[in-house]
Parts: sequence; structure tokens; C-alpha cells
Amino acid sequence: MVRIALFIAMLLSLPVFTMSSAVASEQAQVGSGAQQQLLGSPVYIQIFKQERTLELYAKVEDKFRLVGAYRICDFSGGLGNKRQEGDFKSPEGFYNIDIHHLKPDSRFYRAINVGFPNDYDRAQGYSGKYLMIHGNCLSIGCYAMTDANINVIYNYVHAAFDNGQRNVQISIYPFRMTDTNMQLHKNSFYINFWRQLQPGYAYFEKNHQPPMVSVSNGNYVVNQTPMQTQPASQLAFATVK
Repeated sequence: MVRIALFIAMLLSLPVFTMSSAVASEQAQVGSGAQQQLLGSPVYIQIFKQERTLELYAKVEDKFRLVGAYRICDFSGGLGNKRQEGDFKSPEGFYNIDIHHLKPDSRFYRAINVGFPNDYDRAQGYSGKYLMIHGNCLSIGCYAMTDANINVIYNYVHAAFDNGQRNVQISIYPFRMTDTNMQLHKNSFYINFWRQLQPGYAYFEKNHQPPMVSVSNGNYVVNQTPMQTQPASQLAFATVK
């Protein structure tokens, strides 16, 4: 117990690495000892388009803590959700993947299929396939990382599946969905869609738990009541087929 307490104290004392703009930044990492001990823990991913940042979280006790924030080399189509195959847009929304979404032999080094289209996308009649987080730092419609960064992200996700996590949630936002940013984008064509996403962002900020999301009448609905005792496998919101 003492050893576990020391590890948690060490992890929480590490600096948090974030990127608030599209300016290139060094890869965010925890110390090598903590990194190895976190491999196999349940994980959660957030993506912010405008900030060009992918955040990887791992579960420590009953909270998800930041492992690293990694720069996205490239995505296409600007802000707004993907609607049809060939529009070159990168998806936004709440996605849920299992081990079958991992592509270790991708032609873009390694890849994680984000699970587009999900139940929300299908309810809207949206189309598209093979939307990935992958390496090679070049993409149309996907989220491209450096090979080194996708290797870290992929290894954490794969280890979580190997250790019993059945589903990994990926929340993809146009930007950090603060009230200030929402006000700045109030006249956007996508604002009504983004208002469905904001509660998921706020939920994680408050509870340090992935949001519990369902689709009702073609809209995302976020459960605002924390259920921290549920296993990660039960925190799924839409079955990815």
C-alpha cells in the first residue's frame, strides 16, 4: 500500500503538459517509471481540433489522469463534423472502440479506427469509413500523428485491452468547449451540434471520468450523474458495429 501511495503521489506531482494553440510543442511524457506502471490501466482519449492536440488519459485509482498531450500533425476539412464520404472532414463526436479497431499493420505505420459512423452519425444518415488516428504525419479525413507519438498512444490502448478493458472511449471536440469558446463560435453553422458535445467536455472536466453518452431521437445525451463504481466496460454509449 505504501508503494502504491508513493507512486500516486509521484504521478500527481508531475507537470501537466498541454498545448493551447496550434504551435508545435514537444511530446508530453510522464516519467519512465510511472509510464511503465500505467501500461495496462484503463485509458481515455480526447481530441481537440483547433488546438491540434490529442490527450491520452489513464486511470489512477478512481480518476483518469493525463499521461500526455500529443500534437496532431494533420487533419482536414476544418472545424465541424463529418457528414458524408468524400467531404474530407475529420469526425467530431463521441466514439467507442474495441480491440478490433486497432490496425497494427496500417500503411500509415499504426492506426486506431475511431469508430465512425457511430449511432449518432447513422441516425443523421452520415457516411464514411476508415477514419483513423494514425502515424505518417499526413492525412485526409483522419487524425495524423508522428510515428513516435502514435506508437505511444497505440501501446497504451493495446495494453488496456490486453488487461481487460473492453471499450475505449474517444471524445473528439472542435476546440476546448469552455463557455468563452462557445460564445466565440455562437454564429457557426455547427453550433447546435457543438452544444450537444459541450456537456461531455464539462462532465470530464468536473468528474475526471469519461462521459456516459447515449443517442436519443438522433441527438447526443450526456448523463450528468457520476457512476464511478461501474467497470469501464459498462461505460459505453453506442455499440460500434
